[in-house]
Amino acid sequence: MDVRPTDTSIYLTKRVRVVLDEGGGECPTSVIATFNKNLESLGFALSRALFERLRTHHVEKVARLFKEIVPVLESMVGAHRQFRPMYPNFPAQVMEASDLELYVNAMAHYWGSFVADVTGQPGYVILPSYPKAERDPLKEEVRLRVIDLGSKADFERIFTGLVGSNGSLSDDDKAAVAWFVGTYGEDLLRLLPPEVPQKENLALLAGLLLKRSEPTFLLPHLKTATDVLRVAVVLSGGDVSLAAPTKFQKFTRRERRFLLRALEDCGEITEDMLRWRGYWTRLGEILHPSEYKDRFPKVHEAFDTIRNDRPYTGFNSKVEAGLKGRELGPVIELLHQRPGVFARRLDHILRLGGGPGCVESFLRVADRVATPVLVQVYNHFKGRSEPHLLRTFFPKGNVAKVQVKEEPLPPLPHDMTASVADGVRAALVRRFAALPPLGKVWVDEGLRDYLVPFARRSASKALRTVARGSRLDLPDGNTIRFFLWWKNGDHRTDIDLSAVLLAEDWKRLGYVAYFNLREPALGCCHSGDVVDAPEGACEFIDLDVVALLAGGVRYVVMSLNSFTRQPYCDLPECFAGWMARERPQSGEVFEARTVRDRIDLASDTTASVPVVLDLRERRVVWADVALRSAGWANNVHANRDNLTRLARAVVGLDRPNLYDLFLMHAEARGESSVRDRADTVFSAHEGVTPFDTDKILSEFLASRTFAGPP
Repeated sequence: MDVRPTDTSIYLTKRVRVVLDEGGGECPTSVIATFNKNLESLGFALSRALFERLRTHHVEKVARLFKEIVPVLESMVGAHRQFRPMYPNFPAQVMEASDLELYVNAMAHYWGSFVADVTGQPGYVILPSYPKAERDPLKEEVRLRVIDLGSKADFERIFTGLVGSNGSLSDDDKAAVAWFVGTYGEDLLRLLPPEVPQKENLALLAGLLLKRSEPTFLLPHLKTATDVLRVAVVLSGGDVSLAAPTKFQKFTRRERRFLLRALEDCGEITEDMLRWRGYWTRLGEILHPSEYKDRFPKVHEAFDTIRNDRPYTGFNSKVEAGLKGRELGPVIELLHQRPGVFARRLDHILRLGGGPGCVESFLRVADRVATPVLVQVYNHFKGRSEPHLLRTFFPKGNVAKVQVKEEPLPPLPHDMTASVADGVRAALVRRFAALPPLGKVWVDEGLRDYLVPFARRSASKALRTVARGSRLDLPDGNTIRFFLWWKNGDHRTDIDLSAVLLAEDWKRLGYVAYFNLREPALGCCHSGDVVDAPEGACEFIDLDVVALLAGGVRYVVMSLNSFTRQPYCDLPECFAGWMARERPQSGEVFEARTVRDRIDLASDTTASVPVVLDLRERRVVWADVALRSAGWANNVHANRDNLTRLARAVVGLDRPNLYDLFLMHAEARGESSVRDRADTVFSAHEGVTPFDTDKILSEFLASRTFAGPP
């Protein structure tokens, strides 16, 4: 269960900061030190500035702030729940138990769930009873996350950055935007960004505002029928990406009038509406456009074409016909009208024989292509001549599914692909040069490991979030501990935590799962399979990095499967993550301050892969993708081929990286400098970091201007 959005929870989760004005009192240093010490148990610490600001307040105010932020921090790392593994003295207890003991305990537990299912009496859970042995205190050094002193202006920039993001938003981001709209009311207008370049975000803003008033100032920015359709989807609580069907609700007269007026004010709408015929057919039954046919004649005519299936030949039909007939000249001229479509079709046209003339033609209109698309075109053609055995696609939607094709694209001449890449890069540098100067700039080459976060619509809520395929450092501790916590939905729910062990050549070397609790030779073990969680349950897996490498394991895939096939979105709560330890038997089994990442599982899927570990490179490859179950049993063994293919795809993902993006900005509007003298720093841990996704999407992928309200 998430912490309900508040200004404090939003600021902490987004920026790890709090707003605290100068006080008129005095708090003893010992009280603030105690405050800080208690935060350390959760893996956080006060900055010097926040420490000093707290000293200017009375003890009562400091106590209230502590009570306000602790539940938020606990939720961020997972410490808001109790972790009681089946074997309380894990991992040693599992490693030392006999096979018979592990078998008998598992069978007794399964028998309890069977009885509960047969009798219809949930909660009949049989678990072994063991005394909890005294554990050594955790003495390992942990890098604490610093809570800094923020400001109201900085907090409000969260809204500005989210709405101005040039990429889609996650559900968590949308909840934050909704909080600002509901809390600020008309005062929200001063927070609007200079541009709202992303169509889904524009629709979200319009839909949220339309529930309160009529935001006529947004009408000029709803330029296509699909823009208007997205607003209707937002009003109905549907998937703004249009990847899933929406059941449209009854709209108020004000909402109907706004949608019809917006549609009438768009340009050519019929072809765009035909792309989403099913949506518009259902929406027309609610909008009743015939009632307004005199006021909105273009809308009435478009709906008439859709309902009565009247013939219509549009832009896309002409492009498809031209490509089919290999009439490339007319197709290229046609694509000049829509440079974004030209960008997406460019590789195909070149494969059909477009030649250098096609490249020159595209580069003449490249300045009119949205920045995210142009950055992806640059990356695609920069590495186009290199062999890619796997091609990876992430379909649009709120669930992060991945498709993998094991076939390379047909080759293109290197000089041709290089000319596209060079020309597009030059266009981007020209565009970035129009932005404010950065002064002296230093860009960390380590940012090559972090990919550009173009879209977050399917990103799970996490302690820290980066783009899929990004590679984070594995901590120094020799033991990596996966963890999982969940609670039953309407029925008994069995979520399984598993690990797939893969060699350098992707050969499977084993599993750690409910059916194989330990691999002693590889230093791995599972805390025990729990199949019923009426009050919540947890599972852990310990991985010995040194032993795994010695045994030939390079990659470890973290896998989560709903064995009882309830989607995660139907559960009250389900989250997972991983910790790092040097001495696995020290401290509690779950130690909040050792949590490196924690991720919510709340999507409409039954299988998920949060991360893939690259042990040889000591990297954590961020995955956060859903998996389609194979076979009758939704477990790691049944999904083994898909898991291996997914791991190969994520580890080898070829997407634009932040180093290339920031380097273009530095070249366009800065002066190269050394780190200590730089005015602007781009790196993994200071300055602009890969975790500043709002800032990256709104300030470094800027495309076009948005005229706000008067």
